[in-house]
Amino acid sequence: MPRKKTENVLENAEAVEETSAVPEEAPKKGRGKTKAQEETAKETTSDANPADHGRENIGEGLPDAKDLLPKNKDTVAEDPGVVSPTADEPLVTKRDVLNMFEGMMRQMFKNAVGVDIPDPLPRMSWYDAMDNYGSDKPDIRFGMKIHEVTPLVKGCGFGVFDDSPYIGAIAVPGCAEYTRKQLDELTEWVKRPQVGAKGLVYVKLNPDGTVKSSVDKFYSPEKLQEIASACGAAAGDLLLLMCGEKRKTQTRLGVLRIEMGGRLGLRDPKVFAPLWIVDFPLLEWNDEDGRFYAMHHPFTAPKPEHEEWFYSDRKEDLERVCANAYDFVLNGTELGGGSIRIHNADMQKRMFEVLGIGPEEAEYKFGFIINAFKFGAPPHGGLAFGFDRVCALMGGQDTIRDYIAFPKNNQGRDVMIDSPSEIDQVQLDELQIACK
Repeated sequence: MPRKKTENVLENAEAVEETSAVPEEAPKKGRGKTKAQEETAKETTSDANPADHGRENIGEGLPDAKDLLPKNKDTVAEDPGVVSPTADEPLVTKRDVLNMFEGMMRQMFKNAVGVDIPDPLPRMSWYDAMDNYGSDKPDIRFGMKIHEVTPLVKGCGFGVFDDSPYIGAIAVPGCAEYTRKQLDELTEWVKRPQVGAKGLVYVKLNPDGTVKSSVDKFYSPEKLQEIASACGAAAGDLLLLMCGEKRKTQTRLGVLRIEMGGRLGLRDPKVFAPLWIVDFPLLEWNDEDGRFYAMHHPFTAPKPEHEEWFYSDRKEDLERVCANAYDFVLNGTELGGGSIRIHNADMQKRMFEVLGIGPEEAEYKFGFIINAFKFGAPPHGGLAFGFDRVCALMGGQDTIRDYIAFPKNNQGRDVMIDSPSEIDQVQLDELQIACK
């Protein structure tokens, strides 16, 4: 596939670099870098990657690992949350991990399917992914972004919108000619338990310039045109709106966006649009339990510049902390994910404290890792890919059924080796297991 097509996809995505939606840096209060350290970090971003220094050729015929790194290191290093290590920083940073695995995937795409992916890959914050695509694994092969229209639609007498904290919309290109039957089918589709919406509001921007909506009673044609313009819709487009709690509504709109993209043929399996998703929230609050949960797992480190918020006792501060984590996303699928892990005993204890895990419970469940930190655990981080899913997408498939090493049917049975099979009574007796 020519590279030009992939570049057009990224132009359509409109700058998915790591973005302004990420919470601003927390006040340092003694944990930040000194001026000298900041200068050192600035100087090192243009140098060769630290992983290159002292590397030896350990095998004939094998490419040097430095050849896997992105060629444009200066651009990659511009990530504001990631700098090259200095004497006072960990030996392993997010930058190191992303550079290495991005280079690996670039080589894999080139050698396996003959595709040149962008160098460097775009980066998008979790916040922008949710706000614009309704998913933390966005498909950026096509536009149809989510737009918040809450201020525009409130106060016009439509009680459903007036009572909702968030109203969002997507503009579906060329679908203004949808019939009432098609719109009713689409409304029933979003009401399915898999989506969970209570309903769907539409605005049809007819090619002749007229406007037709399911809420004509409450909104004038001029107001509907104003809403459509805010969403970037044009004549011939169909505007679809949902309302409710912000993140849930965005997620539902994201599912609808993917569905409409599929119906319109915008999800070409031969087009590859990879990107990094970064700056996930470290914690998520549960109103029912009245406590925080780890969004990934309790061993993910917070971003260094958010540590002051992490040690704060204010709920608002803790909600702003971003995890030092990252996902590799391709065409709406997460192919791999990882993080920089906590390697400090005090920080790990603080994490358990924030999660409501008392000292005794923490010692009982996780004492092994807390005690290990006392002996000086090294800074560590990494990333794991689902290789079968990588192969499936490169092969143009949405399912891994034909690519997993030991395929199973929908009953979870491996028909190749007839597993699971009957267990011999001798084995059951040895394990002291009785089947009743």
